[in-house]
Amino acid sequence: MGAPGAGKGTQATALASRYGVPAISTGDIFRTNIASRTELGLQVQAIIEAGEYVPDDVTEAIVADRLAEPDCAGGFLLDGFPRTMHQVHFLDEYLAADGKELDAVVSLHVNPEALVNRLLERARIEGRVDDNEDTIRRRMEVYAGQTAPLLFHYERAGTLVDVDGSGSVEDVRDRMFAGVDRYSKV
Repeated sequence: MGAPGAGKGTQATALASRYGVPAISTGDIFRTNIASRTELGLQVQAIIEAGEYVPDDVTEAIVADRLAEPDCAGGFLLDGFPRTMHQVHFLDEYLAADGKELDAVVSLHVNPEALVNRLLERARIEGRVDDNEDTIRRRMEVYAGQTAPLLFHYERAGTLVDVDGSGSVEDVRDRMFAGVDRYSKV
């Protein structure tokens, strides 16, 4: 977990590789559908361009379909999900129905102004039309309002691993690995 630009995708790949599980990015699933111009992709594109999050029911259905794939039988890493308490409850119930639970929830923390600068640079390099300053700031507001309360939930559950997401990719990765190794059942 972490605000847009916190490095979730980069660090998710490293963590998934370390534990030999697939990294499942809802953002990647959405971008693939957008690029393919599927019905879902067109719906999601309009929502993302407005700086909003995709509705829970759509996101939950996509995640459930992906978690049902055979490569997830031995575990998985979710990147960008859950983002709302509705999604948290959905995931808890989905996993409980299969006798599973989360091992750890990594939360990357980065100064908001540093995140705006990171995302503007990413937009320049990658040509992402959804990453202009107004949209970035709106996504940060939505994150704070909808997603930040999840941290409290996972902290109470004893699964939260707080990680300082500033510094080099390698430094953040090392802090993340140490936190997950120390505080989780992974």
